[in-house]
Amino acid sequence: MVAVCDNAHEQLGPRVPDRLHWSVPDPTRTGTGTGTDDAFADALSDLADRVDRLAPAVRPPGGSVTETASTPPRNLSIDQQLALRTAATHLSREFDGVFGQETIERFLHTSYDQFAGRSTVPNFLPLIAERFARQRLRALAKVEGHHTDGKPVLLFLCVHNAGRSQMAMGFFQRLAGDNAVAWSGGFEPDFEFNPSAIAAMSERGVDISREFARPWTDEVVRAADVVVSMGCGDACPVFPGKRYLDWTLDDPAGKAVDDVRPIRDDIERRVRGLLDDLGVPAQH
Repeated sequence: MVAVCDNAHEQLGPRVPDRLHWSVPDPTRTGTGTGTDDAFADALSDLADRVDRLAPAVRPPGGSVTETASTPPRNLSIDQQLALRTAATHLSREFDGVFGQETIERFLHTSYDQFAGRSTVPNFLPLIAERFARQRLRALAKVEGHHTDGKPVLLFLCVHNAGRSQMAMGFFQRLAGDNAVAWSGGFEPDFEFNPSAIAAMSERGVDISREFARPWTDEVVRAADVVVSMGCGDACPVFPGKRYLDWTLDDPAGKAVDDVRPIRDDIERRVRGLLDDLGVPAQH
């Protein structure tokens, strides 16, 4: 956490590990043109430039609900621009009366940015961004009390979100049906999905081939009732009031299908036990 003190040296509390002092003139008090539009414009421009330089240093892995940028992504093809506008329309209809257009577009654009730098399939980016933004907005709606259907929400986390956490989510969704909600995420998402994990899950009748590795975000973690971590250690987010489980599982990365099957079976056993613990009947 980085605290920024203004010229009044406002005390921001004892738990701030780093402070920056920004010498930005108060446009209402000092200098030529005090209180004029030019003075305010200069101060705003100065602050915006400083925030832009500071943002990369304080943004947590995977981003967070505190992101405020709503500028549309740049260098998009006409098809991508149209797809993003269509996605914004879909989300606006779904969250009508819950969130305003600015919030919806901000989440859509920041979701797009999460994948734009590493995706190998740019034509699918608007669709992926829409799906991720929808999940984040649903999570935010739960956090803010706009949506309370009583269903437990599970979040499965691992390092890359390309193997263990995806298999756990796949089993949970299939076994819980509509009686609970499962999400997954990773600290360092790997956009190359584990093919052995896909094949092993297919043998159990669970298709995870259409999923995509995604980062965790603050609102998603805050919306979860139970957070299950798998190998991400201290990198996994911790928020007060959440129930946390740590599953020690072998990493299927780089393993053949034969070697992934025992991991898959262990995950299925744990998921079934978790459902029993939550009082959610398994559908299969």
